[in-house]
Amino acid sequence: QVQLVESGGGLVQPGGSLRLSCAASGIIFSFKAMGWYRQAPGKQRELVADISRYGIVINYTDSVKGRFTISRDNAKNSVYLQMNSLKPEDTAVYFCNTRPEALDYWGQGTQVTVSS
Repeated sequence: QVQLVESGGGLVQPGGSLRLSCAASGIIFSFKAMGWYRQAPGKQRELVADISRYGIVINYTDSVKGRFTISRDNAKNSVYLQMNSLKPEDTAVYFCNTRPEALDYWGQGTQVTVSS
C-alpha cells in the first residue's frame, strides 16, 4: 500500500521559512517524478513544484519562483520543499504526490499558515 506522509508545516510570520518533508513508502521512489501541491481554502489544488526522478528537471509555479526549492533524496524515499520569504497567500494545505498525480496516493497534507 502506498503511503505519502507530509510533515513540517506550521504557523509562520510573513517573511519566514519552513521546510516541508514527504516520506514515501510502498512505491519504488526513484522511478517516480514527484510534486508538491497545495490547496488554499475555497480554491482548487494546484501544483507548486515538481522534480524529475533524479532531480535533473525541476519546475516551479510562477508565484513561488525564487522563494521555494524542491529537492529529493532517493536513498531516504523523501522529497522536500524549502519555503523562504513566505507570504500570506502561501497559506494552504501542502501535499506531495507523484507527477502526474495518482488519485489513490493523496495523504492528509500539512498545514502552512502565514500570518502576523
